[in-house]
Amino acid sequence: MSQTSSQRPTVVVVDGYSAGNFYPAAFTETGARVVHVQSTPELIPSMLAPDLSAYEENIVEGDEKTLLERLRPYAPACVVAGQEGAVPLADRLSEALGVPSNGTRLSAARRDKYEMIEALRRAGVRCADQFKSGDPRELVRWAEERGVYPVVVKPLSSAASDGVYICDSAEEVAAAATAGLASQDIFGAANTEILVQSYLKGTEYIVDTVSADGEHYACGVWQYEKTLLPSGKNIYNRDILLAPDAGPVQALVAYVREVLAALDVRWGPAHAEVIMTGQGPALVEIGTRLNGNIHAGFHDVCLGHNQAGLAARAYVRPEEFRREYGGRVYTRRQPGVVYNTPTEQDGVVDAVDTTAVDEIRALDSVFLAGLKLAPGSRIRPTTDLLTSSMRVYLTARDEAQLDADYEKVRGLKDSVYRVAPQPRPQS
Repeated sequence: MSQTSSQRPTVVVVDGYSAGNFYPAAFTETGARVVHVQSTPELIPSMLAPDLSAYEENIVEGDEKTLLERLRPYAPACVVAGQEGAVPLADRLSEALGVPSNGTRLSAARRDKYEMIEALRRAGVRCADQFKSGDPRELVRWAEERGVYPVVVKPLSSAASDGVYICDSAEEVAAAATAGLASQDIFGAANTEILVQSYLKGTEYIVDTVSADGEHYACGVWQYEKTLLPSGKNIYNRDILLAPDAGPVQALVAYVREVLAALDVRWGPAHAEVIMTGQGPALVEIGTRLNGNIHAGFHDVCLGHNQAGLAARAYVRPEEFRREYGGRVYTRRQPGVVYNTPTEQDGVVDAVDTTAVDEIRALDSVFLAGLKLAPGSRIRPTTDLLTSSMRVYLTARDEAQLDADYEKVRGLKDSVYRVAPQPRPQS
């Protein structure tokens, strides 16, 4: 159906996996129709699939020129990336269709972690030292010549802390690089090169933004609480929503505005991970997509809005968005925590203990407790976000109550899954 046959604007979501599932409702609320583009013949199995029933149409088309011709009759108001891997395609489609777009000039730098940091360096923005190669020996050579450990080894274009290692020696760098080069990222692409970076020492934060024609709104700053495992994996634990007047927030927001300018981010959501070093903020990475931990209802309670809803308004009603949010910083309505529960359990889930789940969900601060596994699922010790066992959203006006309930969830989390150990292979 063409735009002329309907007064409602049409929005195109490319690969609306995981957090992208919040887009259909958000854009529908602005009065838009929503169409989905599936960039692969089959859905990507490693990610929470898009709810295709929420869209008016799902277009599966491998030829980009043909895809553009299929989209043109809709006269889209915008094209947005539903997940990290969709950013380059969304940039190309939006630019070709002449709709609000971050464009393709720096698209690679908004996706490839090496190009990202180099773009910051060219713009004079504080950033890490780094080197990339497809040869583990070259990565080791760089780390040894630099002579300062630890270093961080990671894929160029993955997400959700996939394949990220903190290494304290040449041997660990070699092992992490070899493992990375032998694997695929979470989007199914082979890792042909691996990145090694200087270790940024300090507390890590999330800075979420939404932009409309270059005017940026900081819609949330969260402090990461992480646990460093003996394996060198630094796993996420809690994301803690900071009050906007908390000590580091002003400096973090100012720094991320520099990052957005350096990467030519003018439209839509961005999710930045930043470490406050002794010299000031420095970027870990940024994605021009929604925060993967978003839950629209939870964010509405804590912040009075959510990133998906804000992005929809920025694209569909940009003048209204700039007037209400441009250049501003969020208000925290009440404290909030997102807890990605780690586990040491290893085996196959026999059953879910509904008594333990009900006890968690009955806690006053628990807004939502989402189980990631079902009977028959393989459960492994947590190494990254993808292998956490649950995601629990907690919010309360009383921070003491919030902390107490978080501790109760910590005590109950390993009672949720009854696990049969994996049989040891016969020698």
